[in-house]
Amino acid sequence: MKLSVFALSTSLLGASARPKASDYSLAGFAKDNPLGVTTGGAGGETITVTTPAALKAAIADTAPRTIYLTGNFTLTGRLSIGPNKSLIGTGPGANILANGFNIKSVSNVIIRNIGIRGITGNDGITIQNSTRVWIDHNEFESGGFPANGPDAYDGQCDIIRASDWITVSWNYFHDHWKSSLVGNSDALRDVDQGHLHVTYHHNYWRNEGTRGPAGRFGHQHVYNNLYEDYLFQAIHSRSDNQVLVEGNVFRGNTSEALSTYGLVIPNDSPNTSPDGDYELDGFANLGAKNDWGPASINITRVGNFTKAPYKYTLTALGDVEKVVKAGAGLGKI
Repeated sequence: MKLSVFALSTSLLGASARPKASDYSLAGFAKDNPLGVTTGGAGGETITVTTPAALKAAIADTAPRTIYLTGNFTLTGRLSIGPNKSLIGTGPGANILANGFNIKSVSNVIIRNIGIRGITGNDGITIQNSTRVWIDHNEFESGGFPANGPDAYDGQCDIIRASDWITVSWNYFHDHWKSSLVGNSDALRDVDQGHLHVTYHHNYWRNEGTRGPAGRFGHQHVYNNLYEDYLFQAIHSRSDNQVLVEGNVFRGNTSEALSTYGLVIPNDSPNTSPDGDYELDGFANLGAKNDWGPASINITRVGNFTKAPYKYTLTALGDVEKVVKAGAGLGKI
């Protein structure tokens, strides 16, 4: 096992203390990027759907459209979302059951206020080769830890294959083994390197196993998230990935808050070796102070991602737990 390097935490110049009222507007890489602000269906028609067939038809084309979802949608297959779409659950939120969403080879998609529940055999949301995506105020859960292991369900929100300029904010991830993977293979350096810029902020992760997030080859800014009973490994940077980690809070039964050691632990996914699968180490930098709680950290390589290239507002560390619990998940927008 490699030795830890403990870096001094410093405040970033681009951040400041958050006021008491939470701001739920878009922030991070989905807002500030070379392609422009993520707007989803803004400027197009607005419709409401109540059935899977109507939802499938509404998201299929390229026209800008804001689609409000009402009720529960039990999908018989995965749905692919076209570009320039906003999917927004009404009131306390809509629910997607049995099968999830693909966001593949498109740009400019927003998903808000939707429950993604019990998706078997695949991810809740897979973002592949896509840009400008905002995943905000949703709830992801599968009910717990199945006896047949980590791969009974796949990821809750996975971001892969050169996807870029994405914000994942104010979501409630809970009761699931593998949450959010950025870069799905250590063999895809030529595909992924230079991409996978993702902001994770103000998410509530509770009773999760691993990947909160786990990243390869990209850059993730992880700030003001609350981790509670994140059992095995929360933030994992591997295969030359860079993370900037600041203002996060860890509570409960959380063993390892942050690691850049390349070992992919067996609890992350089944593999042939009981010792885990080895990859190159990743990199990490610490910005504003984190509250690691009972968890350990293992920083083997300090990176050069020391400052986010956009303006954002940090919640004061002592307020993160109450602010995130009050603001994350459904029915808050």
